[in-house]
Amino acid sequence: MTHTPGNGRAEQAARIAAKPWYRQLYVQVLVAIVIGIVLGWRWPDLATDMEPIGTTFITAMKMLIGPIVFLTIIGGIAGVADLKKVGRTGIKALTYFQVGTIVALLTGLVAINVFRLGDGVHADPSTLQTTGDASQYVEQGEHQHWWEFLTGIVPDSFFGPFVEGKILQVIFLAVVFGIAIKLVGRTGEPIIAAVGRLTEVVFKVLSFVMKAAPLGAFGAMSYAIGKFGLSTLTSLGSLILLFYVTSALFVVVVLGGVLALYVRLNIFQLFRYFKEEFWLILGTSTAEPALPGLMRKLQFMGAERPTVGLVVPTGYSFNLDGAAIYLSLATLYIAQATDTSLSLGQQLGLLAVMLLTSKGAAGVAGGGFIALTATLSTVGSVPAAGIMLIFGIDKFMSECRALVNFFGNAVATLFVAKWENGLDLERARAVLAGRAGEPSLTTEPDPEPEIKSESESGSGSGSESEVVLAKQRSAAVHPAEVTP
Repeated sequence: MTHTPGNGRAEQAARIAAKPWYRQLYVQVLVAIVIGIVLGWRWPDLATDMEPIGTTFITAMKMLIGPIVFLTIIGGIAGVADLKKVGRTGIKALTYFQVGTIVALLTGLVAINVFRLGDGVHADPSTLQTTGDASQYVEQGEHQHWWEFLTGIVPDSFFGPFVEGKILQVIFLAVVFGIAIKLVGRTGEPIIAAVGRLTEVVFKVLSFVMKAAPLGAFGAMSYAIGKFGLSTLTSLGSLILLFYVTSALFVVVVLGGVLALYVRLNIFQLFRYFKEEFWLILGTSTAEPALPGLMRKLQFMGAERPTVGLVVPTGYSFNLDGAAIYLSLATLYIAQATDTSLSLGQQLGLLAVMLLTSKGAAGVAGGGFIALTATLSTVGSVPAAGIMLIFGIDKFMSECRALVNFFGNAVATLFVAKWENGLDLERARAVLAGRAGEPSLTTEPDPEPEIKSESESGSGSGSESEVVLAKQRSAAVHPAEVTP
């Protein structure tokens, strides 16, 4: 039986298009979010009891993130012919992360200086008392040093990072093991094969967990609205609105500009492609559950597996554009609200400190507030107790932070992949245009992968290395969607 390259993808795309709208995962998550908002608004006491549903789903997702990152990075490094490319990719990614963070910090700084929403509040720092979770975050932030994210990379045990969910340490272990497996040659081949099989199993488990995504979004959103109330949104609505508008402009103008001018892709098509992850993040207020989907879909777009495996997990700790915007905007708002005058030089000094402290609390519960307190404590000119002015609305800003972080890492990975000549641009455009089906939640390879783009197929020739590379890309994902 003959099989024309691309027929499998066309058949899969047709099946997906024919699937009823109510069976689409993103539709189910969206409906769950709306129900959660209504429940939290009308029956807040009942809604707060839904918290275990949301936290259980997020915990289940976090359970898989460590193994997925570990196995993906090892498999990616083992599949690279030249280990120098791994180091080069890492350096390029970190360079992009730093530039992106600076631009994000400046964006928040400019927005709050233009609109100056804190003027007129005249809050007295001596009367601001930190209580509950806020006091705990302040205490952690005051003892947080900018260099701790560097010393904390090396774990004190092998299993500790997986148990504690410290992704940066998992990345460190994966890189070390991946390089070691590569260097031992044939001895490591059975391990590489086992890693591939284990990766497939973990992604199959992920497909099971993702079926509960609507329940997780419902539980998290119900609790958020029931606990904090819609009235909290209106009390500091102008600050929330400024943060959301600033973040949206950053994503569309800055990230969209980078994607269009350098990668030659459309940011709005990228939004549509990641619609499931968008609603999942909006419902759970964290980007972590969307990490596996981001890696899987970027590989399906044609980004090389080693690049995706290195850039995405590292970006979740070092490339937090949404957190950077929030940090600079919140810091200056507190300064304005407490009548703390800051010159341009002092604000730029704050930016330099935030560039470091923004990395220090990545992946930690209350990380935004810990980084904010660490910044204020380091500088000393803005009272740390001022975080109580915005503590009540932080929950409603976390969704936006997570969404900006997510799309920032998607663009960063595509940027670095293009920089490393590891992005099949024709494939990416076909996927974003909806002509190549949808990726599955497993790593099962295509029976007959398409190994040439349309522009190459006319020549009738191709090197063996190109064929192998194309097969490796196709083997990363299967272009079918598991029915939720």
